[in-house]
Amino acid sequence: MNFGYLTINMNAFLLQITTSAAVDTTAAATTAEATQESVSLLDLTMAGGWAMFPLAALSIAAIYIFVERYLTIKKASRNPSDFLGRLKSLVIAGDVQGARMLCAQTNSPISRMLEKGISRIGQPLKSIEASIENVGKIEIAKLEKNLSGLATVAGAAPMLGFLGTVTGMIGAFIAIAQAEGSISPKLLSGGIYEAMVTTAAGLIIGLPAYVGYNFLVSKIDSIVHDMEYSSIEFIDLLQEPQA
Repeated sequence: MNFGYLTINMNAFLLQITTSAAVDTTAAATTAEATQESVSLLDLTMAGGWAMFPLAALSIAAIYIFVERYLTIKKASRNPSDFLGRLKSLVIAGDVQGARMLCAQTNSPISRMLEKGISRIGQPLKSIEASIENVGKIEIAKLEKNLSGLATVAGAAPMLGFLGTVTGMIGAFIAIAQAEGSISPKLLSGGIYEAMVTTAAGLIIGLPAYVGYNFLVSKIDSIVHDMEYSSIEFIDLLQEPQA
């Protein structure tokens, strides 16, 4: 009877040890996972080294240029649907002053371009076409302002990130070469992942900048098409009385 009691106590003791070991193992795994997850975005950013500072400046410049150009282009694309119809009616009626006032109130690249042509009514047709074309070139240049900067960011950010990776890898291999005895896997992997951060950052900045640049260019092309169509319509309108 005593032996049975001892057996029961021994089994309970072993069960308690097993349970405690399982709990400790689970706690250790949870702690390891927490340690791995504790690497924040700020830690990764700081691990990138010197290259992260110019990359941060490029990202700020890209955001500023895109937002500023998008708002400008969106404002320039606003043109009343009945603008050309009202302008044609005023020109046909001979109300040149009213047509110029309509253009001034509309405030768009198309209206400014046609206003210049209206102010030249009475002069040779070639002179009117040249004045409209000159104003059109000025308006297009205004729309394309700073777009080259966005294209530069799209190309320079990945290259700068790659340069940071190369310099980081050089530093990692120097540390490995200077290490005495066996090389720690932590030393090798730590240097490599820190070096790769700059490449990832460069791509994260460069790809959206590239997409944003092409998006803005497509919007400008649409406005330029409308400007060309409007100028052709206006020149045809001036030629109708002579037909």
